[in-house]
Amino acid sequence: MVDGQTKPLRFLGDSLQQIRDFPEDARKEAGVELHKIQQGLEPNDWKPMTSVGPGVREIRIRDEAGAFRVLYVANIESAIYVLHAFQKKTQQTAKRDLDLAERRLKEI
Repeated sequence: MVDGQTKPLRFLGDSLQQIRDFPEDARKEAGVELHKIQQGLEPNDWKPMTSVGPGVREIRIRDEAGAFRVLYVANIESAIYVLHAFQKKTQQTAKRDLDLAERRLKEI
């Protein structure tokens, strides 16, 4: 948090639209988790994604419609950057999803 205020969210590429396309419960949970991060708190279920880049984390959302992921980086002073959001179809995160997040991280 900067001066007791929440950090702004910056959505890169189509990440905001991807979250909007999540089923309602998963979309709401993504919003709650991102709000926690803005307040300097930890999301409920996350893991580091060092394969994408330093400081990148993955919010893990499980819903009856499937598994959803939001990749973000919060260790940059000015904002929380949402790099990518997607529905996970397999156990391993698809290389194209990791590559896309990595490209967007380089844009910051």
